[in-house]
Amino acid sequence: MTAFGLGGVTLSAWGPRLPAVKADLDLSTATIGLIVVGVTVGALAGLVIAAPVLHWLGSRGGVSGSLLVMAMGLALMGVAVSQRSLPVLSAGLLVLGLGIGTLDVLINVEASAIERAARRTLMPRMHGAWSVGAALGSAIGAACAGLALSPAMQFIGEALVIAAVALGIAPAIPTANLMTANLTTANVTTANVTTANLMADRQPSEPPWSKVRSWLRGWTDWRLLLIGVVMLGVELGEGSANNWLTLAVKSDHDQSSAVAALFFTAFAASEALARIFGGPVVDRLGRTRTIRCTTALGVVGLLLFILAGDRWAVLAGVVLWAVGVSMGFPLGMSAAAESGPGPAARVSVVASVGYFANLAGPPAIGALADAAGLLNAMWLIVVLFLAAFAVAGSLGQRS
Repeated sequence: MTAFGLGGVTLSAWGPRLPAVKADLDLSTATIGLIVVGVTVGALAGLVIAAPVLHWLGSRGGVSGSLLVMAMGLALMGVAVSQRSLPVLSAGLLVLGLGIGTLDVLINVEASAIERAARRTLMPRMHGAWSVGAALGSAIGAACAGLALSPAMQFIGEALVIAAVALGIAPAIPTANLMTANLTTANVTTANVTTANLMADRQPSEPPWSKVRSWLRGWTDWRLLLIGVVMLGVELGEGSANNWLTLAVKSDHDQSSAVAALFFTAFAASEALARIFGGPVVDRLGRTRTIRCTTALGVVGLLLFILAGDRWAVLAGVVLWAVGVSMGFPLGMSAAAESGPGPAARVSVVASVGYFANLAGPPAIGALADAAGLLNAMWLIVVLFLAAFAVAGSLGQRS
């Protein structure tokens, strides 16, 4: 949970400082937009290399190493701002994205293994820690801006804290991959334990790039692709809320900027709470029915947001919209990790779909908004929520 929280902090802490970075380096808005793409490029590269990293370094080295890479990226950004160096800033964002993408796969593989060993649903709570970390990171960035601390001081200070915490939690992370090790902690037969030991013995002799081939083969697995459809719907819904919710509340529902900001706060808080307290619901209903319930609530929420005129009805829609996107990513990660051999490669496949939807979805909504209006563009999210509802059976438990 600490590693999840650090991921959220790192991903969100630098965003509020972009105006100051822009001013310090005298950059245009177009240039800022271009270099921020480096985070996306780095994250996608991290998703691809996560399986070989797990193979080479094991769980402890992979998770703690990814956190240290993220800290290095932040430190490079701090140096870049202090030296007013655009190339170093671009490199820092690329390294930061690389660490985030790699970490995202590894912590989800480990969390899924912990879930199976504990025999109860824990993944939503883990992702709730990421959401809390993201809120904390944004608050840190805003506070530093309010106190007139330079971005360089903030980035370097955060890098040191993240590195220290990463080294502090490393001894608590098993050296081997829990996805194999957890077989020995459950009530399994001696034959299964022996098989698990043989698998562990054989792992180092596998060619490292076989993990990359496993990742490529994952794109031909229909179950993974259907899990990806669920990811596509909920992550496009979350990314669109992050980018367009406040603007839609202000422009299309005629509310003030302060009210629009409060509505987005309600969205973020509702999503985090749904994840933190959603585990027992999943244990009772199962993943498939939970996704169907949450995506159905998300459809109702979006209908209220698009069609309602009353402020309180729109706020209710925002809360239900947040519930609709809350469970798809964590439960999709759990389902992918246990869907077959090579959990890191499988998690990487569905995470790639989620990242694509979260990053490419908002521009798609913006393009539709230019032609049909922002609220009308959000019907696309409704359609994808319905698609996620239809294929939710792909997340069913697999023995």
